[in-house]
Amino acid sequence: MDNDSFGEGAGSKRPPRDPGTPDFEPSAPAPARTVRLAAGDFLLTVNPVDGSEIEPAPPGGPAAMAPPVRRTAAERAEHERAAQPPVPPGPAAARLPLLERETEREHIGRLLARGRSLRITGPAGSGRTALLDAVAEDCADLAPDGVVRLNGCHRTPADLLHELFAAVHHAPRHRPGRAELLRRVADIGAVVLLDDLEFGGAALSELLDATPECAFVLAAAPEVAEPAAESRLEEVPLAGLGRAASLELLRRVAERPLDEDETNWAGDLWFESEGLPLRFVQAGALLRQCDELRERLGDEPGVFAAFTPSEGAGGAGAAPPTPTLAQGAAPAPLLASRLSESARKTLRFAVALGGEVPHQAHLPALIGDTHADTAIGELLGCGLLSPVGGRYRLAAGVLLQLKEEGYADESAAHAHAAAQHYTWWTGHPSVTPERAALEADAVVAALTALVASRTAGPDAEDTTGHPSAAVLLARSAAPAFAAGLHWGAWERALRIGSEAARIAGEVAEEAYFHHELGVLALCTDRVDRARAELETSIGMRGALADKRGTVAGRRALALVDDREKGRVPGGSAAGPAA
Repeated sequence: MDNDSFGEGAGSKRPPRDPGTPDFEPSAPAPARTVRLAAGDFLLTVNPVDGSEIEPAPPGGPAAMAPPVRRTAAERAEHERAAQPPVPPGPAAARLPLLERETEREHIGRLLARGRSLRITGPAGSGRTALLDAVAEDCADLAPDGVVRLNGCHRTPADLLHELFAAVHHAPRHRPGRAELLRRVADIGAVVLLDDLEFGGAALSELLDATPECAFVLAAAPEVAEPAAESRLEEVPLAGLGRAASLELLRRVAERPLDEDETNWAGDLWFESEGLPLRFVQAGALLRQCDELRERLGDEPGVFAAFTPSEGAGGAGAAPPTPTLAQGAAPAPLLASRLSESARKTLRFAVALGGEVPHQAHLPALIGDTHADTAIGELLGCGLLSPVGGRYRLAAGVLLQLKEEGYADESAAHAHAAAQHYTWWTGHPSVTPERAALEADAVVAALTALVASRTAGPDAEDTTGHPSAAVLLARSAAPAFAAGLHWGAWERALRIGSEAARIAGEVAEEAYFHHELGVLALCTDRVDRARAELETSIGMRGALADKRGTVAGRRALALVDDREKGRVPGGSAAGPAA
């Protein structure tokens, strides 16, 4: 998903990095695209205009669509690379060492070699992701299907099973039904590294029971529900670093030795933070920023006089002092104040989106600076971002720190601007459903922010402003998520869109969302839910005299009847909804 021409910026436009992506303008017309999918026992035609159409698959499955094919090792590696967070422009950042984790790393390796699964628990910022990166290197050749990296943020067990299936199988335009999914994932033999797990208990047991040939390394925060007792997962607690290792990490990030004042400050920070590595990455960035200021400005009289009192400036001619303990404990505002304007604007968009950071290729259009994509590298370099699957989020604690500094003051306006951009982008014919699905979390975050704001739009006479913008975005993005096989995001977009349409009083759009939710429920074998959604949609469209929509709804409802009466293969025997 690499494209730099997402709109008109303040300056001259750069050609897109991806030569296969055309240069286009927001004003270009976006014709409706229909996509045909194999969805379990059905053929699904995603229709962004009138609503998706669903019909039984012919005997033997959809003849026009190739069956899933197991990926080769090279194809798995390519799929893994495509799912990684984008590399920011500019010089590559030095890789930090993994300090004081040798014992945990060796223990995990021994457990995986015996086919055992385990759960790593540690607070946000304790280095769970860095440890998983090291484990991935250690276990690259341990299982026949290699190492599969998954992320559990906003994901259900069904979402993760489908993502595991897609990591090992090449199956374009094919989403297996529950029975086929369970059959195929049961044959996968891989080391699965699952970061940011958000569930435990029976839900986690469902995931583990469906994949008996996989060994899992689950990374979760301590507050996440514990696994069921019968899962027999070994716990590997991840504590903070020792004092010596914390100071070593600080020296590595600062790229120089520490003086006496800095060593004392770091010792106090170690005690306050309990040795969380993230705090020392950010603290090192603070020291590095001070060094850069000294180098850039020198010690000429008055050059540091512009520092605010909160930075502890010593007055005219004073060099930047060692940060205070309070600044080290909550460093985001001071770090951000010394970054470029594009980086600070990126942070404001991230705060408006609840911590989600737009892909770097969107930043030139959102910020109005053709070189704004470099902001990601700045933010990563000072520890304000963390990788989450194939994207970035604000690092632990940063969202709250920035809100307290006033970065949320114009969140509604920033969320509205992001929604307008994503509405155009997700509907543009050059943007494939797969690319739209990669940006799903930021898009859904924009939808959530718009509905939550419930304030008037930019036009003072528009009393429905942001809900109406949410309707437009959901109408544009939901079909792309469906066609991109990111059905968790599809459902979230439909539900938020339905709520936004209700608030805005847009009955026709609300009927569309209910129709789509009914089709989705039928595809995932939630028959009662499908009936309720479709009947609601049909009633609304009948009141609006929408004949085409009503007919499409009645056809889907007839399939619900057939499913209940056993005239369509599948049904409750296939297990819970996929």
